[in-house]
Amino acid sequence: MSALTVLVAARDEEARIARTVEALRVAFPDAEVVVADDGSRDGTAGAAEAAGARVVRLPRRGKGQALTLAERTCGEGPLLLCDADVEGDLGPLVESGADLAVARFARRVGGGLGLAKGIASRLVRARTGRVLAEPLSGQRALSQRARAAVFPVAAGFGVETRMTVDALRAGLDVQEVEIDLAHRPTRRLRAGATTGTLKLVGIPLWALWRTRSPSAAVLVALSANLLNQLDTRPGRALKAFILGAILVRNTPRGALAVAVLLAPYDHREMTMLGDAGSNALGAVLGLHSVRRFSGPRRLGAIGALALLTVLADRRSLGELIESTPGLKRLDALGRTL
Repeated sequence: MSALTVLVAARDEEARIARTVEALRVAFPDAEVVVADDGSRDGTAGAAEAAGARVVRLPRRGKGQALTLAERTCGEGPLLLCDADVEGDLGPLVESGADLAVARFARRVGGGLGLAKGIASRLVRARTGRVLAEPLSGQRALSQRARAAVFPVAAGFGVETRMTVDALRAGLDVQEVEIDLAHRPTRRLRAGATTGTLKLVGIPLWALWRTRSPSAAVLVALSANLLNQLDTRPGRALKAFILGAILVRNTPRGALAVAVLLAPYDHREMTMLGDAGSNALGAVLGLHSVRRFSGPRRLGAIGALALLTVLADRRSLGELIESTPGLKRLDALGRTL
């Protein structure tokens, strides 16, 4: 049986990452503890290494991208994901036998994740029919089958929700396991929900203010969402933006130039758009599509983007791209891995 790997996503956790790593090494002495350092500006990486973890140092990309890139460096076998600020025994997750075991907190520890948790719970139920008590729990044990089904994970705020949906749709055994854990939920809300709130609320409102048109706001929001959905492999979202800009023929030259200049670095994983970058480029593309498309053409564009959004919910766009020969070749163009 393959050895367990423990993967911790951390950003600016110098004050407590050593304690977390040490506790994990005691709890799982045969496991490798890997810390995905998501562009920390403090001594998180050094503290984690000193405590005995292997550190994958990354530019600031967001939790989803950090987990995806660090997971690629881990050997095959079961994987335990946990947050850097969690305290408690995660052993029951590993021992559950489920393909995906999700920690359900035995006691509520303050905080304000109610709105985000409610949205995530409704999304999981709408797409799978399953109701979860802790859809946003970052404490998860995955079998090798689950790893293959859910990675690469969604960017940013959607990582846990999409992971659960993908596992359930793959027919895997998903269980919630009640554990007595403690963490700092309010900090996680500030750090993790910012781009999610921007995407769900801010972008449509900004587009509505700029255009005074509900249909334009919908088009901009769908465009931003699509670029964000595609930002799961190096260069993929940038290629989509460049192709969209060519199609629209009205995108600002500055934005197009930035995309072209970023492409070599993105393909080599020297940088990554993340939630903020992909949403911003998608919103720019959508806004300038509004100026080109009106009436039936705009409705057609909205319909096409909505169809792609539904398709992304039912089947990974990455899987679709990689199973289509022409798209697969275009997607791999320029990528070193």
